[in-house]
Amino acid sequence: MSSKVLIVEDEKEIADLMALHLKRDGHEITVTENGEEALRLMDKESFQLLILDWMLPGVSGLDLCKKIRNDPSAPAAQVPVLMVTARAHPSDIVVGLEVGADDYLTKPFDLPVFLARVRALLRRASPQQEAGARSFEVGELALDLESYQVTCGKKELQLTPSEFKLLVALVRNRGRVLTRERLIDLVQGEGVTVVDRAIDTHVFGLRKKMGKCADIIETIRGVGYRIRT
Repeated sequence: MSSKVLIVEDEKEIADLMALHLKRDGHEITVTENGEEALRLMDKESFQLLILDWMLPGVSGLDLCKKIRNDPSAPAAQVPVLMVTARAHPSDIVVGLEVGADDYLTKPFDLPVFLARVRALLRRASPQQEAGARSFEVGELALDLESYQVTCGKKELQLTPSEFKLLVALVRNRGRVLTRERLIDLVQGEGVTVVDRAIDTHVFGLRKKMGKCADIIETIRGVGYRIRT
């Protein structure tokens, strides 16, 4: 699902880079460069993830993390925190995690690693995306992972293993834009091999079989696909 993410980062290039790729992943992004403004934003809005630099002007990222974790009644008390910082000494990492960060990533970082950490934290925080979910419904479309059955209204769809896994990946992440590369990662597995632009071919075949349910798969030009919520 699309999530609201607050980035607290005073290096504009890094903040812009993170925001760009998270938006491509389908998230709604707010960026601020200082801790005081972050606290004001968190009092007014609900966020599903906080991405936090340690070294900030005014209130440090460490103090900000302490503050929201030490007040159980605060709106952001349960929001997952990913600390992204140049402080890479093992003792810094320990301190960051002990004050309440859920994960810790050091700069410079690889974008795929950054995105993977974000997805993992959001998965853990969102019951809707738990791996244990065995059935899904989106409008007239219904998927049952136990029986491998997919129906549109009363009509059962006959899908290939690749088409089924592709549809499950999209539905699990409904509302979120998934790039072709991300879909390949999610679909690959036992008995299923997908490469390069083959995702487009699978989506085309899937839509043909879905009939009146086909329009729930939305193409995001130049990026990938998502399920309309």
